[in-house]
Amino acid sequence: MIKKYSIYAFIISISLHIYACSSDNDDEYTPISPVTVDLTQVPYPKLSDYKFFEGEMKNQIPSLDVIPYEPISSLFTDYAHKKRFVWMPNGTKASYTGDDEILDLPVGSAIIKTFYYDNVQPSNSTKIIETRVMIRKSDGWIFADYVWNEDQTEAILDLNGSTKNITFRDDNNVTRTIDYRIPNEAQCIVCHKTKSYEGGNYVQRNIPIGIKPQNLNKTYNYGSETKNQLTKWIELGKLDNFALPTEANTIVNYNDNTQPLEKRVRSYFDINCAHCHKEHGHCDYRPMRFAFSETYNNQTNMGVCVDTQDMQNFEPALSKIVTPGNIYRSMLYHRLNTVDETYRMPLHGRTIIHEEGIQLVEEWINSLNPCN
Repeated sequence: MIKKYSIYAFIISISLHIYACSSDNDDEYTPISPVTVDLTQVPYPKLSDYKFFEGEMKNQIPSLDVIPYEPISSLFTDYAHKKRFVWMPNGTKASYTGDDEILDLPVGSAIIKTFYYDNVQPSNSTKIIETRVMIRKSDGWIFADYVWNEDQTEAILDLNGSTKNITFRDDNNVTRTIDYRIPNEAQCIVCHKTKSYEGGNYVQRNIPIGIKPQNLNKTYNYGSETKNQLTKWIELGKLDNFALPTEANTIVNYNDNTQPLEKRVRSYFDINCAHCHKEHGHCDYRPMRFAFSETYNNQTNMGVCVDTQDMQNFEPALSKIVTPGNIYRSMLYHRLNTVDETYRMPLHGRTIIHEEGIQLVEEWINSLNPCN
């Protein structure tokens, strides 16, 4: 009798459980993101500690509430491919401060960028090199760089910098061998720093680079739908509602040769150069101002017909930053077209020449009218 009652009780218990989990109550269940960013503990020793990704981490499948994104124009990094994600704490959102300003992400946010190569030789495989994470604490952004192991199962925190020799076939089927440079913390700061005048003193802070509305104003394939990225963030409750940038204020893909030449060059300079060549940036003592919003109808900000002054004892022929119609008398072209660390630009982020970028800049210089 006891056994029989126990069976009935079990059946009733299961029935009640099923009823409690009926469709009427399903709407009340809210899945919880597994991501953990404890600001008292970060940076964690391993990339897996954050739980940014589901399943095998090398597949880069974002966990719940980790949002993938892609800029219109991408910073060149020795032909590496990149996957980008952003995560914000539950109940928080980013704020819009201007089409050409970095989105103001809330405290606790993380920006994740993974660098990898396809067609790595001799196995013709995909290989992830590093994943860089920026985390916003209450007093500013910090860096965490995670270097992947050979088995592609884990990435370990390492801010000391190193190099990885890699041979790969690029998108044009050209085989290249490079010593890929993983930056140290000081090199990260050079590109990401900004200065502000506070309380009578200049204060240096770290900031992200690519997450400007003007460089995110494009559609993205999320798998279940294709939608403008900024609209998607707004719908997810992760960004203030605002009017999207106009076409004139939106960067173009500098690789898209159907776009106007000048706009492609301005877009190239914006993502590759403007984070240093701006007010309060690392190279603010130079006359160039390469931000997309500052080069419209203002070629002098791109160095056209501007004297090089006393820049590092260049050859006399390089007397102008950009000499219209003559790449060999243009200091800007010279610095983009060298791997000599004394002269090359950008200072960090590349060890080889960006051939497509050089072709674009050459075409632009040859299109310019002579100096008065």
